[in-house]
Formats: sequence, structure tokens, C-alpha cells
Amino acid sequence: MMDYKESLQRIRTYLDTSIEPVGVLSQVLGHLKYEHQLFWCGIYSLKNDGLVLNVFQGMPACTHIEIGRGVCGTAASEKTTQIVDDVLLFPGYIACHVEAKSEIVVPFVSNEITQFVLDVDSEQLAAFDSEAKTFYEEVVELIAPFVVITQ
Repeated sequence: MMDYKESLQRIRTYLDTSIEPVGVLSQVLGHLKYEHQLFWCGIYSLKNDGLVLNVFQGMPACTHIEIGRGVCGTAASEKTTQIVDDVLLFPGYIACHVEAKSEIVVPFVSNEITQFVLDVDSEQLAAFDSEAKTFYEEVVELIAPFVVITQ
């Protein structure tokens, strides 16, 4: 069972303003991927009315996602966290990797605009629950100051 409280404590230690924001985000995402045994995790940022790949940990991924398309685009357009127990059942799912079985995407909304989303993929079905939702939403709030907004 994941100890989300301990994980948040560890993440807070990576929030070092004396290093480059990409370094901070890489540390946090590296922690998430390896400590939480994830397949992939990363950030897609809003740019030119779409989402573009930002910092990530894992295999190369999709680089552009339309708002409203796939799990990331849906989270961005609806401005709400999306939990998908089986990605193959999600209408319009964008399959970057066949290994991904379930997904959680958390948007960061500022001034009523989704600025970026945190995309987290697992090789296990139904890997994310309400406790995970609360955890990842807190992670997004912690990393938001380090995500460079390119809009």
C-alpha cells in the first residue's frame, strides 16, 4: 500500500528554487515513476490552444494533444481530474504505449484556463482510486510554480 503522506514529504524536499525548474520537475517525476512503480508520468503544457509534451519520466511519448481529445485533452477541457481504470474503454483514447492500462490526469487551472496537466500511467488496471486522486492533485499544486508556462 502506497504511503502518500510520506511520498508528499519526500516530494517537498525536491522543491528547491535554487535549481532550474526542469531539474525540480525531473526529480519529482522521477520519484513518482520509481517510488510509485508507474509506467510513465509527465507534464503536458498548454501551448497554442493544445497540449505539448513537457518534462516526463519514461519512454518517448505523444508530443501534441488536442484539447478535448484523449484523457489528457478531456482533463484539460473539462478542468477536472480524470481517472480511467481501463484506457481501452475510454472513448478517443490516444495510445502512446500498449503497456499503459490505467491512467490519471490532473489539470492545473489558473484564471479559468488549464495551464498544464500531470499525466500518470500504470501497467495495472484500476491502479488509481480516490486516495490517489487527492495525492496527485496535491502534487500538481506543489509543482505548479516550477512549470514554465509558454503561452
